[in-house]
Order: sequence, then C-alpha cells, then structure tokens
Amino acid sequence: MLTVRSAVVADRGQQDLLLDLLNSTPVSGGVVADSLANPGEARSWQRAHGGSGSAEERRCLVRARDALQQVVRGSRPATALAPLLEGVAARPAVTGEGLSWELDVPSGDRLAVEAVLAWNTLRQSMPGRLRPCANPECRLFLIDRSKPNKARWCSMAVCGNRMKARRHYQRARDAAAG
Repeated sequence: MLTVRSAVVADRGQQDLLLDLLNSTPVSGGVVADSLANPGEARSWQRAHGGSGSAEERRCLVRARDALQQVVRGSRPATALAPLLEGVAARPAVTGEGLSWELDVPSGDRLAVEAVLAWNTLRQSMPGRLRPCANPECRLFLIDRSKPNKARWCSMAVCGNRMKARRHYQRARDAAAG
C-alpha cells in the first residue's frame, strides 16, 4: 500500500478543502454543475487543493463529496462515511514539541480522507456550524464562523438577497389580496 503521511488536524485549509468539495456541485442557471465531472477541470481543482490530479483521486473525491453532502443535509447517517476510511490508520508520533498524529492513507484517497476528517473535527469542535444554505434552490454549504451562529445563506449577496426579496414580495402580495 502506498502511504502518505500528514497531521490529523483540521486546520483552516482543511476546512476550506471540505467546503470547496461540498460546494463543487453548484446550481448555475437552474442546472446543477459539477466541478469534478470534467477531467481537466477536476485535475486543476485537485492540484489546487494539494492533490495529484489522478483519476483514482477524482473518483474517491466524488464518492466522498456525495456521501458528505448527504450526511451534512441529514439524509444519511454518519456511518455512510465508513467505506471512505477503510485502510486508513493514524499513529501517534512524539516530537520535541509533543505528540502529533500521522495519517497513513492510500495516496489516491488522501484528499477525500482529509475532507472526512475535517468534517468530523468541525462536527466536534464547532457543532452545527457546517450546514446547507437555507435557500431551497441552492446546493451550497457554509461554515458559520460568526459568534452568534445565525448565518443562513451561503452568500448574503446572492441567496440572502433572493430570499429576502421573495419574502417581501410574498408579504406585499398577501397584503394586497387580504
């Protein structure tokens, strides 16, 4: 088994990897797009996130993305992620600064495993902060890093304004009808 070692810690970069992976199927013009469907675009996406750009890595990322989206939306249990972690091991390493964990993972699975680990770390350290956009027509996700934890939309400029405009229009229509 080819292994890659990395620290088992979800830093901001790994959170960004997770969010970018979850958000790789946006709705554009009413149609779902897939950033990982085209091999050339996928290779660029993978390399931008520290991956190799291989087809095997892309297949693993798509499996991880699909499972993570379902888990975060609540349509599947967290156990749906178990197949993504088969063959993965974490071992402690003692250094001059203290204890760290090294991750052994097949090379094509590394990015997907890091995304799953980032999801778990967020779930534990920032419960409820990773969630889908509240706009039912949007497929994007957000990590709410605000103190009050009240963010509802992936983007206030896009989804937030749309939803507010719809509510305003509905109130005006209801007032005119009643």
